[in-house]
Amino acid sequence: MDATTSGTPTIQYHNIPDQSGTAIAAASIPTFPRQVRHCFGDSSPGEFPLAANPSIVLHVLTACNLDPRDLAKLEATCSFFRRPANFTPDYELSISELAALDICQKRAIFKPMTDEECQNLKRKCGGSWKLALRFLLAGEACCRREKSQAIAGPAHSIAVTSTGVVYSFGSNTSGQLGHGTMEEEWQPQQIRLSLQGIRIIQAAAGAGRTMLVSDAGRVYAFGKDSFGEAEFGVQGTKLVATPQLIESLRDIFVVQTAIGNFFTAVLSREGRVYTFSWGKDRKLGHQTEQNDVEPQPLLGALEDVPIVQIAAGYCYLLCLACQPSGMSVYSVGCGLGGKLGHGSRMDEKHPRLIEQFRLLNLQPMVVATGAWHAAVVARDGRVCTWGWGRYGCLGHGNEECESVPKVVEALIKVKAVHVATGDYTTFVLSEDGDVYSFGCGESASLGHNTAAEGQGNRHANVLSPELVKSLKQVKEKVVQISLTNSIHWNAHTFALTESGKLYAFGAGDKGQLGVELMNNQTERVNPERVDIDL
Repeated sequence: MDATTSGTPTIQYHNIPDQSGTAIAAASIPTFPRQVRHCFGDSSPGEFPLAANPSIVLHVLTACNLDPRDLAKLEATCSFFRRPANFTPDYELSISELAALDICQKRAIFKPMTDEECQNLKRKCGGSWKLALRFLLAGEACCRREKSQAIAGPAHSIAVTSTGVVYSFGSNTSGQLGHGTMEEEWQPQQIRLSLQGIRIIQAAAGAGRTMLVSDAGRVYAFGKDSFGEAEFGVQGTKLVATPQLIESLRDIFVVQTAIGNFFTAVLSREGRVYTFSWGKDRKLGHQTEQNDVEPQPLLGALEDVPIVQIAAGYCYLLCLACQPSGMSVYSVGCGLGGKLGHGSRMDEKHPRLIEQFRLLNLQPMVVATGAWHAAVVARDGRVCTWGWGRYGCLGHGNEECESVPKVVEALIKVKAVHVATGDYTTFVLSEDGDVYSFGCGESASLGHNTAAEGQGNRHANVLSPELVKSLKQVKEKVVQISLTNSIHWNAHTFALTESGKLYAFGAGDKGQLGVELMNNQTERVNPERVDIDL
C-alpha cells in the first residue's frame, strides 16, 4: 500500500487485523437493501445479503476494476473479503485477491504469461495479487502503454494510434522514419514495411534512430545501427531504413524502451532493466566492451526490485520502482549538475535509491529525464525537479542547480498527473488538462506566444511555471505532452488531446511538426493541428 501525504494511515496488504464488526467502507460497489447490517457471524455468513453468493461479489469487484488500494480497504473493514473464497484457481485466495487476479488477467502484458511466470511476478511484487495489479497499473499510467501516444524526437517524430498503427515524419537522414528510404516526410506517413499484423504499444526516438515495442514484447529498431545518440567504435556505420527485430532481445518480453546518450535501456514485463553499451568502468557498471550490443541486466540494488518505468537522459538513467513499501526512484550514470538527485555531482556506476522523496513524504508516480535535469510527479500531485537549472528549467524562479529533488512551489495548488522534460525545458500536465511550461524558450517550443501579446520576445526563457494559454484554445483536455530531449537539435512539442487530436509547435525545419510551414518559416509559435487522429 502506498503511503501518501494525506494523513490517511497506511493499510497493509497482508496480515490485516480482523475488523469483522466494522461496516464496509464506501467503495465503488452497488449497495443492497438489508434489515440487519453486519457481515460474517461466528460460524455462518449471517445476514450479509451476498455472503452466500460470493461469485456475485467477485463479479462486481472485477467489473468495477477497483484500484488495489480499494481492494485492500475492503479486506481491512470486513472479514468476508479476507477469508478464503474456495474458488479456482486457488481455493485459499480471498475474494479481494481473486478480484485482483481477474483484473490482472485483463492486462495485455499479463495474458500471455505462463502460470509459472505469473507466480514469479506475484512473488517479485510482494506475494499478493493486489501488489501485482498495482505494479501493472503503475506501468500503464506512467507510460501510456496500449494507448495512443506521440513522440517528439530529435528532428523526427513518431505517432502511435490506440490500435497500434505507427506513423512517422520529419528528418530521415539515417532511415529513422522506417519507410525504406532516406527522404524527409513533412506529413505523417504510416510505417507499413515489416509491421503488418504487428500492434505497437510504445515508441522511443533518438538522434537518427527509432525503436518500437509490440504487444508481444518484441522490439524493432531502424535508423542508425547503434544504441545511443553518440556511438562508439563501429556503431552507427550501418543504416537500417525499415523496422528490424532486435534478435538479442528475443528472449526478453519488453514493455518499454528508452534511448539516451551512449546507451539504450529496455524494461521487461517482470520489471527488470537491461541496457546496451557504455560498458567497462563507464557509468552503468557493465564489465563489457563500450560498443557491446548484447543487453546487460542492471543489477545491484535493482536485482530484486520491480521497475515500472525507465527514463534516459544525457548519460544517466532513472528507474521508477514499485515495491510493497511504496514507490521510489533509483538513478545511475553521470552526476554532473546534480541530476542523479543524491546531493552531490558524483557519478554512480550502480543504481542508487534517491532518498529525498522519503524525506519529503512523497510517492513518485511518473519520472522524466531532460538532458541535464529531471522531474517527478507524486501521487498527491506535487512536482519535484532537480539537476542543472539553466534557463529556469527547474521552475524555481532562478537558474541554480539543485542536487536533490525540490518541490516546485509555484505549482503547489496544481494537481499534476504527468511531466515531460527536454533539453532545458519542462512541461507539467494537470488533472484538469491544463499545461504549464518553463525553461528555455528557444524555437518557441514552450508555447508562450508573448510577442503576439505585446509582451516581448517569444523566445524568452521562463524561470517559473506559466500556463500555456495557446493550448487552452484547442478547447479539449490534453492527456499527453512530448518534447524533444536532445542537446543537438532544436526542440518541438506535441500535445495530444483526449479525443486523439494531435497539436504541434516549436521547430519544424525538417518536417518534424507534421504541418506545413509558410514563407520560409522554420517554426510554429502556436499549436497547429496535425492531420492525423490517434
